[in-house]
Amino acid sequence: MAVSHRAKVAHLKKKDPVLKAVIERVRLKELAFIKGRFEALVEAIVSQQLSVKAADTIFARFVALTPGKAFPTPKKVLAIPSARMRKCGLSKMKVSFIKDLARNVLDGKVDFKKMDSWSDEEVIEHLMQVKGIGRWTAEMFLIFSLGRDDVFSYGDLGLRNAMRKLYNMRVHPTEKRALALVAKWSPYRSLASRYLWASLKNTPQS
Repeated sequence: MAVSHRAKVAHLKKKDPVLKAVIERVRLKELAFIKGRFEALVEAIVSQQLSVKAADTIFARFVALTPGKAFPTPKKVLAIPSARMRKCGLSKMKVSFIKDLARNVLDGKVDFKKMDSWSDEEVIEHLMQVKGIGRWTAEMFLIFSLGRDDVFSYGDLGLRNAMRKLYNMRVHPTEKRALALVAKWSPYRSLASRYLWASLKNTPQS
């Protein structure tokens, strides 16, 4: 049985007073899973080590390379000259990553249809076989494409920054400390993570 957004929020507020304060000052929309899975992974690759603004700009330029409103298929992506992709702002390495992903999807080595029945870790291991997809990218895919509820990505700098600020830490938490702290959020660590990201953009100004 699906759990409502309101019930998830209530759980988080009950379990963590620090997160409760964030939830009460931040407005967060429910996720709308409207992007295809190939598109979501390409966007995640584009976003690696970039600010949200820079990633959005480059991704929009990439999408504009092909005519029509639909996101380019893997076959169309492979047909785009690498030089044109580079002009969008993509690094040589990211171009190779995106094309490698397209080849893997076409070859059936990346199987989106089976993922719904797999555990989070199985999806991560499956995706990490693709060049350029590491754990962080796979975890973002779990949250924003598959809609998995209980994902926390320690490798995400934004989450570590938010934790350090909200929980008055002098330095970023170690992985062990972070995982112990977020355990109370389970089974809705994905939603809690989204509140942490939002808190960085909604800090009251003094």
